[in-house]
Amino acid sequence: MTTKTTQRGATPLPLNAILSGDCIKVMATLPEASVDLIFADPPYNLQLRGPLHRPNNTIVDAVDDVWDRFDNFAAYDAFTRAWLKAAHRLLKPHGAIWVIGSYHNIFRVGAAVQDQGYWILNDVVWRKSNPMPNFRGMRLTNAHETMIWASISEGAKYTFNYAALKALNEGVQMRSDWVLPICNGGERLKDETGGKAHPTQKPEGLLHRVLVASTNPGDVVLDPFFGTGTTGAVARKLGRDFVGIEREERYRKLAEARLAKVRKFDRAALEVSQSKRAEPRVPFGQLVERGLLQPGEVLVNTRGQTAKVRADGTLVSTEAKGSIHQVGARIEGAPSCNGWTYWHFRRKGRTVPIDLLRQQIRAGMTG
Repeated sequence: MTTKTTQRGATPLPLNAILSGDCIKVMATLPEASVDLIFADPPYNLQLRGPLHRPNNTIVDAVDDVWDRFDNFAAYDAFTRAWLKAAHRLLKPHGAIWVIGSYHNIFRVGAAVQDQGYWILNDVVWRKSNPMPNFRGMRLTNAHETMIWASISEGAKYTFNYAALKALNEGVQMRSDWVLPICNGGERLKDETGGKAHPTQKPEGLLHRVLVASTNPGDVVLDPFFGTGTTGAVARKLGRDFVGIEREERYRKLAEARLAKVRKFDRAALEVSQSKRAEPRVPFGQLVERGLLQPGEVLVNTRGQTAKVRADGTLVSTEAKGSIHQVGARIEGAPSCNGWTYWHFRRKGRTVPIDLLRQQIRAGMTG
């Protein structure tokens, strides 16, 4: 375990540790504004009234643990408001939260999220590719859960690795409905009897997508309902630090054993695709300053129309003068133009986009 202090004299934040106790009380001991992201999988308050049987009369291993029982909705709402308030204090100004739930609780949680000052960014439907069937045949098969993604406040900046999610989705913009299997097979942790160690263990694939989407390597992820440690396992693999809180000793032991086997991916594998907005800004004039293009050099578009480079990083053509974008737009008679992809230069008989020179400068900035 390592520690991290965000403010001088503040209580150190215990990184990569599982803390024992009630999450609300434990969060009150942690330093303010010390966490980049919170992933919360709170009790669903399923309100089960008795055992659930399959058609063959075997009993379904459902969520009937003490930690999921509340006297009434008012008690559950008070609990939800309390832990969300404690969590809000811990988030950095750019921090965000993900909360997952089912139809039993997510609507009550959503109202509490807004009441506590968070700003909802998306609700994401996790559509299970292999859901548990509805054994009684009295309702629709419950084949999804809902996640709420919210920033700390309206207008707050937050991490969103748009390009990385698009790459995960084979180059298509990621939607708010995610089709992923439930946790099963070798990934599902077992207890000493061979049964499910935790009734609501989440698949690592779900957490992988959440953390790639909304954190960066070195960020701190808090899970106040740590369970058997899925958030911590994925965070460790992806080079994020974690803080877990879990009151049940049997879950802590399982999580500790699980985490002891997890290793971080190598440094190169932790890098993800960045959107163009995240790349360093390079003015066209820098290409002239650095001698990559010369004043008087001719640029050309795909139709052979030309413009000359001027010493101040502007262009001049028969139609217009101005920036690479302004001149391109004037030639095209368009309201705007991306000059970096519009203009090309000639080298050794080849026509090359000027954006290649911009990428060379960017590589030097980050190399």
